[in-house]
Amino acid sequence: MSLEIYITFLSASFLLWITPGQDTMYIIARSISQGKLAGIVSALGIGTGGLVHALLATAGVSIIILTSPILFLMMKVVGGLYLIYLGISTLFLKSKIKANESMKDSKFSKIYMQGVLTNILNPKVALFFIAFLPQFLNTSTDTKSILFLGLSFVIGGTIWCLIVAWFASSFSLKLRQSSSIQTWFTKISAFVYIALGLKVLQAKV
Repeated sequence: MSLEIYITFLSASFLLWITPGQDTMYIIARSISQGKLAGIVSALGIGTGGLVHALLATAGVSIIILTSPILFLMMKVVGGLYLIYLGISTLFLKSKIKANESMKDSKFSKIYMQGVLTNILNPKVALFFIAFLPQFLNTSTDTKSILFLGLSFVIGGTIWCLIVAWFASSFSLKLRQSSSIQTWFTKISAFVYIALGLKVLQAKV
């Protein structure tokens, strides 16, 4: 793969990174409702999920899942219902989570794993990797190049997600200091999770 092709790949990837999608909405929802640390940890979880998809695409597992109606259905149902579950759980939280205490009350590992699962269980991400990466390769069997491009996309995407988390949390910091606004932020985030879950359930190959 030439340097020119790689630069073209990065340029196309950049446009995709900055285009709001499910990952962006999820991280923004986390950041405005639970603060900067929750947003950053979620972004790292999303990045890890992307890494798993990149490895699966390289190994050829993704294409097996997407070409199997049963496996694809199972993946999108579990992924969609999981996001809906997160939304409902957030919606009915009785105790208000303060931004400065969010990471004390919620373990890093829990928020991180939720980010990982929301990405791994999204069939659209698997479809993206097997459809996007080969466009920049001479042959779909060039596994080293597939892995290299996949890792490049995940690293760049994760950096962008971290930037989004920082800006979203910083922008809403003063607003979160109001208990009533914080409550509304939490409710809005819950509905975002539910909407994302419904969107995953509608996924098609």
